[in-house]
Amino acid sequence: MTGQGDFPEGEDLSVSLFREYLRLKTVHPDPDYGEIAPSQDTICYQSLLQEHWKYDAFSAFKDAEGNIYARGSQDMKCVTIQYIQAVRRLKAEGRKVMRTVHLMFVPDEEVGGHKGMETFVKHPEFQKLNIGFALDEGLANPGDAFTVFYGERNPWWITIHCPGSPGHGSRFVENTAAEKLRCVINSFLDFRQKEKHRLNTSECFTLGDVTTVNMTMVKGGVAYNVIPAEMDVSFDLRIPPTVNLQEFERQIKEWCKEAGEDVTYEFAQKHMNQNLTSTEENDPWWSAFSAACKAMNITLEKEIFPAATDSRFIRAVGIPAIGFSPMNRTPILLHDHNEYLNEHVFLKGISVFERLISALTSVPAFPDEA
Repeated sequence: MTGQGDFPEGEDLSVSLFREYLRLKTVHPDPDYGEIAPSQDTICYQSLLQEHWKYDAFSAFKDAEGNIYARGSQDMKCVTIQYIQAVRRLKAEGRKVMRTVHLMFVPDEEVGGHKGMETFVKHPEFQKLNIGFALDEGLANPGDAFTVFYGERNPWWITIHCPGSPGHGSRFVENTAAEKLRCVINSFLDFRQKEKHRLNTSECFTLGDVTTVNMTMVKGGVAYNVIPAEMDVSFDLRIPPTVNLQEFERQIKEWCKEAGEDVTYEFAQKHMNQNLTSTEENDPWWSAFSAACKAMNITLEKEIFPAATDSRFIRAVGIPAIGFSPMNRTPILLHDHNEYLNEHVFLKGISVFERLISALTSVPAFPDEA
């Protein structure tokens, strides 16, 4: 990190700090965590295709409109710096808060969080923090409103194994793995089409309200003229909390049974927690959050998060969590080419978090609190 003397003349110091942070290459498979330890975020980013970017993805280039281009500008290095700067402002103002504020910067969220938050919430050190409420990442909103997420879809990563009769490629061999594979693929993709139709024909549905199904990998075969003894197909499923997960798995079993003899499946990832954070006005945490937003003339749109964040692990241990990144009038570009965030949107987000932290730390102690 460079010193303050290297900041561009006339640029807000928070923006300069944000741009410097964006230049640190925290992308998998070789994230440079050493550059930012111990006080900076260690979020990981994948699928970096540099040739499709207008500017270098780690240059944090700012154009004439104040748009800052960099991998992580929306997801979620912006929130890291906004948290830090909001707390700095509160401390500089001498503001006293009723509750302790912890800033947690946790690795591995982008690759499932298994060595990060999923492990940390079970650790005694996490439990000693005595957390009552958490804020985590959200998404940009292209409109005037701000999106707030009170739950998440469950990610299921599943591989279906299709065994069959091997043989020479010149023959009509019966009971082949490919025939079973086709049946499995048809079942999953037919269901995908139904869910896509539900989303497209309902005005009240968002992506987080339906199950997405995407075929992501196919394996099998060793040569053009050899019918393989087994073929595998993998899917990425994202299931909303309104779905009965046990019934859904029974449906998967039925699809495998219909495909043929000895078709089996296994999960690489299977999250079953369907906890939701209350957004009822009588809930003290939500009441404080929504009242602070109302005071700032912020319109909130409540949704189920369509992908997966570390919030699912926090909710799983009974802690309410809200996903919120204060980015409105901004296209959703996380993991996309030319990801950017406008500096004015970024700076407003610091003020938003300043007000939210003040409001949430002012929630009175509950009867069961020490």
